[in-house]
Amino acid sequence: MSAFNVTPLPFGRDNYIWLIDNGRAAALVDPGEAMPALLALKENQLEPAAILLTHHHNDHTGGVREIVAHYPGVPVYGPRREDIAHVDHQVEHGDNLFIEALGLALQVIGVAAHTRGHVAYLGHGMLFCGDSLFSAGCGRIFEGSPSDLDLALGRLARLSDDTKVYSAHEYTLANLAFARAAEPENAARDRYAEHCETLRRQGKPTLPSTIGIERAINPFLRTDVENVINSVTAHCSGARPINMQTCLAALRAWKDVFQG
Repeated sequence: MSAFNVTPLPFGRDNYIWLIDNGRAAALVDPGEAMPALLALKENQLEPAAILLTHHHNDHTGGVREIVAHYPGVPVYGPRREDIAHVDHQVEHGDNLFIEALGLALQVIGVAAHTRGHVAYLGHGMLFCGDSLFSAGCGRIFEGSPSDLDLALGRLARLSDDTKVYSAHEYTLANLAFARAAEPENAARDRYAEHCETLRRQGKPTLPSTIGIERAINPFLRTDVENVINSVTAHCSGARPINMQTCLAALRAWKDVFQG
C-alpha cells in the first residue's frame, strides 16, 4: 500500500494536476494552473517539495511561475530535451530522483511522441504519465513519430499490472467510444466502460487506471490482437498492417479523425 496521498486537482475542461503528499510535504505534477495547487497546499497545510513536469505544453506548465513566486526555491523537474521556463532539474530516460521531504523515489521514463522530450515518472507503484498514456487511449503525435509512440507505449506496457496510471486528462469516456470501434468485442472493456460511466455520473474521476486494465481494454496496447488488426484493416480499405508498429500508426491516425 502506498504511503502517499494522491489527489486530483481538476482545472480547465478536463485537466488534472496530481498532488502527491505525505501529510506534511507535497509534489505537484503538471500544474497547468496555479490556483488549484496553491489552494490545495494552503488548505491542507502542505509545503511543496517539488514540481514535476512531463512536457512543455502550457496546460501542464502554465501555473509554475506563480507557484514558484509563492514558494521560492521549490525544485522544478522537467524533460531535458524541452526548453521549459523555471525548470532547474533537467531529467531524461533512465534518471532516478529522490524527493527527500516526501520520501518519494522516482524513475524517469522517456515517452517522447506527443512532444519530443516527454517523460513519465514512476515510483511506489504509481505512474505519472502526462499525455503519453490515457485510460483507453494515448496522446496525439505532435513532435515525434509512430516509431517513437511505439517505443513509448512499449515501455509503459511492460510495467507491472498493478501500476496505477495517473494520466493528466479526463478523456476516458471519449477514448472508450473509439475503443469500441477499434475492438468491437471486448467484454473486459465493456465492464470497465460501465464502471467509468458510473464514476462520471457521480462526479468522480475515472483515474487512476492500472497498467493491467489498460493492457486489457486499451486498443493502443493491443495492436497484436486479431480483432484490433481486423478493425484497422477494414478502416484502411482492406490494407492489413504489416506489423504492430504499422497497426499502431494506423490506429492513431484513425483516432485523430474519429467522431463517435
